[in-house]
Amino acid sequence: MTRPVLDNTSARRVFLDRHALHEPPQGAAHGDPLKTLITRLGFVQLDSINTVARAHDLILFARRPRYRPKALDTLYTRDRALFEHWTHDAAVIPIEFYPQWHMRRTRDAERLKKAWSKDRRAGFEAQYQTVLDHIRDNGACSSSDVGTDEKKGSGGWWDWHPSKTALEYLWRSGALAVTGRSGFQKRYDLTERVIDTALTDPANAPGTEETIDWCCSQALDRLGFASHSELAAFWGHIRPAEAQIWVKQALARGTIVPVDIQSADGSLRAAYARPDLLDDPAIQSPPSPRLRILSPFDPALRDRKRAEQLFGFHYRIEVFVPEPKRTYGYYVFPILEGDRLVGRIDMKAFRAEDTLRVRACWPERGIRWGKGRTAALMAELNRILNLAGVSEIDFAPDWLRAPL
Repeated sequence: MTRPVLDNTSARRVFLDRHALHEPPQGAAHGDPLKTLITRLGFVQLDSINTVARAHDLILFARRPRYRPKALDTLYTRDRALFEHWTHDAAVIPIEFYPQWHMRRTRDAERLKKAWSKDRRAGFEAQYQTVLDHIRDNGACSSSDVGTDEKKGSGGWWDWHPSKTALEYLWRSGALAVTGRSGFQKRYDLTERVIDTALTDPANAPGTEETIDWCCSQALDRLGFASHSELAAFWGHIRPAEAQIWVKQALARGTIVPVDIQSADGSLRAAYARPDLLDDPAIQSPPSPRLRILSPFDPALRDRKRAEQLFGFHYRIEVFVPEPKRTYGYYVFPILEGDRLVGRIDMKAFRAEDTLRVRACWPERGIRWGKGRTAALMAELNRILNLAGVSEIDFAPDWLRAPL
């Protein structure tokens, strides 16, 4: 039987729709509407780099330009509508998903104890009760509040003192919850003080098979189409082999079908989708033509390989690349227009100078950058000013570069 083929234009439209980038960027961006958006995405990755705005803020801003960081903080720290844990990285996640992380926390308890006993300084296990007692007696704390008499290492950011390691372990395994951040430093509290007991009760937690089914099904609904390895990677806490078994079972049930997805270069890539994929409403309408600047950690770009296959956009973040070896820059932002990634921009907010400096903008090959796109970029940069906390834009003389 011939497998259905989703052409590249249709695939982009479906994918952007699932990532809330198909419709015009507008609407309320606080309270319930913001929570609905985050639930639609599944989670929002947290990142500390703040060259223009932190990743989580720009992710939400790109979809709802009325968004301001205080709205996310309110949902997280006051309303307790979100919790923080790991997907592929640290993220804020809808609170109703908390039971689905029971398997992750259980697996982390075993995995991290073994791994950190090898690559962290010894003695963190002995600090568990001390850390728990400190928090129980003194309330939420950060890593700077514990282990004050412990020798600090000199091996880099990962060389945590034993009590810091204990805090992270107790959080990852479930005894503690992150109650918020001060600056970007996590504050930990006893889980029972932060998360409703109905969500934390192990008796209410789904089993392994149910968790795998939830992870794969929910990932597929948020991607539109995916391979089994992409399903496993979405939430970050099931194994590719487990997703592969789920795919076989879902195929047998008829809840998914095999499809071929046309890549940007015309080649076909095997994937799985819901049976009604070819009738998806997003296929029939072009996405909003609005030019938007995306975070390098935007969920639509998180999987660099998939973004390259789908959009023909090769992107590697160069934060950890020595400056002389960088192709573009330290922290370069992709530019989305309609269903195409049309360029990338190197910019940074200098808040002491009240200025957003644009060092360079590179169109992608085949993209003609004329007055219209320049005006659209200016409009987007002016929208970003408030988020960045500055009021002026300064362009380098040679800011518009030739494609590389």
